[in-house]
Amino acid sequence: MEVVDKKQLLQAILRKIWVVILVAILTASASFGVTRFGITPKYEASTKMYVNNSSISVGSTSFSISASELTAAQGLVNTYIVILNSRLTLNKVIEVAELDYSYGQLVDMISAEQINDTEIFEVTVTSADPEEAERIANTIAVVLPEKISAIVEGSDVRVVDYAVVPVTQASPNLFVNVLLAFLCGAAVSMTAIIIYELMDDKIRNEDYLSRAYEDIPLLAVIPDARGPRSSGYYKGYYKKDYRKHDQHETEGKR
Repeated sequence: MEVVDKKQLLQAILRKIWVVILVAILTASASFGVTRFGITPKYEASTKMYVNNSSISVGSTSFSISASELTAAQGLVNTYIVILNSRLTLNKVIEVAELDYSYGQLVDMISAEQINDTEIFEVTVTSADPEEAERIANTIAVVLPEKISAIVEGSDVRVVDYAVVPVTQASPNLFVNVLLAFLCGAAVSMTAIIIYELMDDKIRNEDYLSRAYEDIPLLAVIPDARGPRSSGYYKGYYKKDYRKHDQHETEGKR
């Protein structure tokens, strides 16, 4: 069984390093063009809301709630996120914000998640227009508490932080895309070089035979009559003698 020579594979890659660099640059350039001119940038605006369920007041009497109730309040966050994504809530957001989106389009623009297992959850709106993203997020901050109060008895949702107009795009990330394309191009080209080297069964020197057939002794090696490239050899003759050899062949044909 032929043993793969890692040093040989590394040398093959180094011999073709210009191919690796060229392919990596081409893929990175293509990624830059697609990311910069072919993908619409998206912006994100977020608002944070707090589920207040730590105490209940009846008249002048206040009842404190234990840690178990706080855990229950954290669990309410998932319920409120479901209410946020309901058709009733988002249709109200469309009406108040005067949007041209359908319910299905708007629900795809909104994401919500609990922050670090607390009673605070964050609503994020993604849009190609940064001002629109901010307007929708703040409209949700107004509409959602009202909808939750109408559905969940005794609920209390307060706004922790209103959304602001984003100044930087959230996606796509130009630097990351170009870097990944460069690395992928380099990896693919190196893989192709390695596969070609492994499939190449040409015998170039005695070292290859010694590695490939360790159990068979090497009896003799036919020297290269051409000599090194830097020498005066050409087709087995010195260049100055080859001219005479070629002249004799021409005269013989005559």
